Amino acid sequence: MSQPIVRFAPSPTGLIHIGNTRVALLNALYARREGGLFILRFDDTDQERSKREYADAIEFDLKWLGVPPDVTVRQSERFELYDDVAERLRIMGRLYACYETPEELEFRRKRQLARGLPPIYDRASLKLTAQEKEKLEAEGRRPHWRFLLDHRVVPWTDMIRGDCHVDCSSLSDPVLVREDGTYLYTLPSVADDIDLRISHVIRGEDHVTNTAVQIQIFEALGALPPIFAHHGLLTTASGEGLSKRLGHLSLRSLREAGLEPQAIASLAVLVGSSESVRPVADVDELARLIDFSHISRGPAKFDEHELEQLNARLIHEMPYDKARERLAALGADGGEAFWNAVRGNLGKVADVVEWWTVVNGPVTPVIEDKGFIEAAARVLPEGPWDATTWKAWTEAVKAETGLKGRALFMPLRLALTGLDHGPELGALLPMIGPERVKARLAGQAA
Repeated sequence: MSQPIVRFAPSPTGLIHIGNTRVALLNALYARREGGLFILRFDDTDQERSKREYADAIEFDLKWLGVPPDVTVRQSERFELYDDVAERLRIMGRLYACYETPEELEFRRKRQLARGLPPIYDRASLKLTAQEKEKLEAEGRRPHWRFLLDHRVVPWTDMIRGDCHVDCSSLSDPVLVREDGTYLYTLPSVADDIDLRISHVIRGEDHVTNTAVQIQIFEALGALPPIFAHHGLLTTASGEGLSKRLGHLSLRSLREAGLEPQAIASLAVLVGSSESVRPVADVDELARLIDFSHISRGPAKFDEHELEQLNARLIHEMPYDKARERLAALGADGGEAFWNAVRGNLGKVADVVEWWTVVNGPVTPVIEDKGFIEAAARVLPEGPWDATTWKAWTEAVKAETGLKGRALFMPLRLALTGLDHGPELGALLPMIGPERVKARLAGQAA
């Protein structure tokens, strides 16, 4: 097989959410694995709703995910191509003018349903004479244009769903051009796929019926249809469908919440597949896991709690070199020893600030048993301190007080950090240092 050419085709009418992200990742990672081309195609023919700010945000999101496009095209710059394709279809007799108003179409639809007939377009406009068309246009009617479907079964082999088919006799001839001359999604999409030599169309299962229509348009234009792969859609944890109105699941919101791109990508790609959901830190490794035969046809739940767990696991394994710049930006770069000491207690990288404050202060100590803390202070080892100091000190405190286990360690943790949880104090104690430790044991904020 030659190298694949795939595309992600969002409408820049809002921020992309995690469902769109799954489509983008499956396309980009498949192209990466196979040495192919990943095209970002903005479906921005709706000039009123499409915004450049959203297009810029989508490009930023893809780069942040680690899957920047190889090529970017905008449908708003390609109308000449669509005009040519529409004219070709008109000349063939496959694109025909229709004059019904929306109200008339709705009346016919209801009448067909009442008669127990399928509510598909009856092709009445095909019977209009030239004179009748002229009369309608003289009345001020402007035509919309429908594609004349062959009433036959259209089969294809789907990379995810296997053998598929749609009986096009059960479908209305789709409108490709509106009354005002603007294009609906289908014609520009097929024209672009042909012009850009798209080899694989990877998208959600909500496009399955569209596929049969598009295959007929490809064939009418003398083009070989691409290979299709329709994956199950993502839902929220409660089973609700994803949409742009769920702003908290936009990539921007997830990024601003401090979540790692690799955690998001891992869950979006692996959920709903036979692969175990786990954090995959490397984009190329995630690409190697793409196997369309292992992706479910059914919906898959995107669980935010699971995402947070994956995020934490990624951070727990994140090397200092990868975290260093971000730690510096947070004002919490304590070096590799500090990072290794605290990363196991982080859910997000930004959480490191809490432990930087624990080390450097000020911390208000929590002292519940003053006598115990005074006894601990009496046997505090002299400096310099190292990784063995905590063990030596707690052994001395145990001998001094007779306490052990939680009764020994928790009062010390509360006094030194002001918290009842956290990293191993054996690593933190030398970083806090003798001066601050003595002050906190004395009940002072330090």
